[in-house]
Amino acid sequence: MKIVDIRGTTVSVPLEAPLRHANGAHWGRFVRTVVEVEADNGLIGIGELGGGGESSEMAIRGLKSYLVGHDPLDLNALQFKIMNPTASLYNNRVQLHAAVEFACLDLAGKYLNLPVYKILGGKLRDRVDFASYLFFRYPNSDGKGEVRTVEQLVEHTRNLKQQYGFRTHKLKGGVYPPEFELACYQALADNFPSDSLRFDPNAAFSVKDAIRFGKAIEDLNNDYYEDPTWGLNGLRRLKSFVRIPMATNTVVVNLEQLVANLRDMAVDVILLDTTFWGGIRACVKAAQICEAFQLGVSVHSSGELGIQLATMLHLASVMPNLTFAADAHYHHLCDDIIEGGKFPYVDGAIAIPEGPGLGVTLDYDKLGKYADLYRSLGNYPYDRDPGRPHWYSLVPNREWADPASSPDVPGTLEGGRPV
Repeated sequence: MKIVDIRGTTVSVPLEAPLRHANGAHWGRFVRTVVEVEADNGLIGIGELGGGGESSEMAIRGLKSYLVGHDPLDLNALQFKIMNPTASLYNNRVQLHAAVEFACLDLAGKYLNLPVYKILGGKLRDRVDFASYLFFRYPNSDGKGEVRTVEQLVEHTRNLKQQYGFRTHKLKGGVYPPEFELACYQALADNFPSDSLRFDPNAAFSVKDAIRFGKAIEDLNNDYYEDPTWGLNGLRRLKSFVRIPMATNTVVVNLEQLVANLRDMAVDVILLDTTFWGGIRACVKAAQICEAFQLGVSVHSSGELGIQLATMLHLASVMPNLTFAADAHYHHLCDDIIEGGKFPYVDGAIAIPEGPGLGVTLDYDKLGKYADLYRSLGNYPYDRDPGRPHWYSLVPNREWADPASSPDVPGTLEGGRPV
């Protein structure tokens, strides 16, 4: 089996409402690029890449000369073809490699008639628990979906728990002043006392603010405190003051950084992202190292559609040391591009796909529909907040949004479900 072609298609898939975060916002939709790798036997493997547009599609087409004639089962050579360590100083292709690896594993599974988890050594669980992943949200174009006040956050969490069965709740912070987000987090603890919690302000806090916030929540049922401040040394300083496990998906995203953390411990839980780490196999390797050194692991979410969610499920299925619920933005999506629609949650969990390869198939009608939507709406600036058009994020941040107001998303940059 040899690769004969690779192509990318950018899509915009609507969210229930615009999601706010410390760096800006998801403006009511996820922009993703679907990658198709075609083999000479007619099989097509699929992958997924964050972001999109002509530059992403050109980057994917630019890999054609590297990949045509390559056996998709030769995954070790694939890594060096696409992201040779020294060459990557000049052309960082980690996320491109991840998308191609997803597609090659999908091809391998289809060729061998095996699910990807079998190729990775076999699953250890049949389903994966997920956290609710709570965001402060702008209202959508119908005026619905806002999450701004403590009361709205609690009601939103209760609705998600009833609908999906979540027993772990992760609050994405770094939007409003720390004191307000502390009140929100404490309200979650008061209203859902049997559930576990986690907080992630995307490194927007100074070490001082992170210490104050962390000490105030020490006695709650915390899974971990995720990226409250920036850098391994910032987290190391924080760890000496606060009795909560520290987690990261920002400053330990490769093996070199993992070794640095092991030599001088700053982080207790490594959040493995199949895109940020460059593929599923790199995450499996990292998980094995974490197992040897008794570090916790979980599965991070970078804003997935069903293809990447499938990679997250296969990864989670093979890690013996997965002791935390995984993250996913997935329940915020209004639709998906895979046949059969969105993966269903049952009691807060999603079943591991059992079909060959990743176990998902492209719905080409949906792919065309959301490719057309992308061409209509275009990209949006992830690092800008549509309600604060002249604001930009600082690390640490000192210019917080005002929770007493919630400006509408500008109509020229539609944030909600397309009309």
